[in-house]
Amino acid sequence: MHILGVETSCDETSVAVIDDNNRILSNIIHTQEVHSRFGGVVPEVASRAHVKKIVPTYQAALAEAEMTLDDIGLIAATMGPGLVGPLLVGLTFAKGLAFARDIPFVAVNHMEGHLAANILEHPDLSEHHLTLIVSGGHTMLVEVEKFGHYRMIGRTKDDAAGEAFDKVAKLLGLGYPGGAELDRKAESGDPNYCKFPRPLIKEPGFQFSFSGLKTAVAIHVGKLDEQSRSQHIADIAASFQEAAVDVLSEKTIKAAQDKQITDITLSGGVAANRRLRSVLGERCDRAGLRLFYPSPALCTDNAAMIAAAGYYRFREDGPSELITNAVPYLKLEQA
Repeated sequence: MHILGVETSCDETSVAVIDDNNRILSNIIHTQEVHSRFGGVVPEVASRAHVKKIVPTYQAALAEAEMTLDDIGLIAATMGPGLVGPLLVGLTFAKGLAFARDIPFVAVNHMEGHLAANILEHPDLSEHHLTLIVSGGHTMLVEVEKFGHYRMIGRTKDDAAGEAFDKVAKLLGLGYPGGAELDRKAESGDPNYCKFPRPLIKEPGFQFSFSGLKTAVAIHVGKLDEQSRSQHIADIAASFQEAAVDVLSEKTIKAAQDKQITDITLSGGVAANRRLRSVLGERCDRAGLRLFYPSPALCTDNAAMIAAAGYYRFREDGPSELITNAVPYLKLEQA
């Protein structure tokens, strides 16, 4: 079977084709660069851009896979969480294709898509594992008993890790979205330049908080004159990143040991962060745990992960109804 995936939950228009052996035949991603001038995603602008790009992205995905719609046996699209306008563009497009050609359709939880990204690339991953989902909108630790069966262990009480990365990057003049640029800038900085707080790292439980860390960076930067700030941008980026990574990796290792889970996965946009991969990998090695993470192209929002999640969801529950609507605040527990 060949599965067509559609993803439009935020500012990436993506369409992909995979097969039922988790082979990615195409995965076209169009990122809307227009939002950089606003310093954040504007929902109405994103919706209009999706409307313009969804058809050519779909055509490109089929062309790269060397297929037509006649070759597709299942269509999957993101139903939430995300921005309601963008979600509706992709969801409506996918349901229209399914209805017109009488192809089974599956509505996918975006968070479940991020979980499936690791399944796509790591066939030796244990069904029972712990995943750390870190993105611009979410930071959560989830025990995966098997695909479709989840137990929430901990989540952020305020800002998501990716949101904190983007806002600190903007504060340092690195642009938006700035998470990837902050990662690059931090590579040449001194992580010990400033000892920023590690929120909740010593607290019991597995909750996260990044609002205070972001504020601490803002206060520090506000005390510097223009010359000092310019001179120490890389050092501030590295110090902030080290604090965030320390909290994320420490909590993840503790959760895995508490639940006696040996396989850990990273997923979501921040899973592409090189320092997070490195530190968590080193700590997993010391603790005798295995760490898995997707290639960078599968960390960002993409349709291949939605197609994979759709296929597994179809095997579990069959097709979704075509009256399925977008749910902007959909929780993973509802998957």
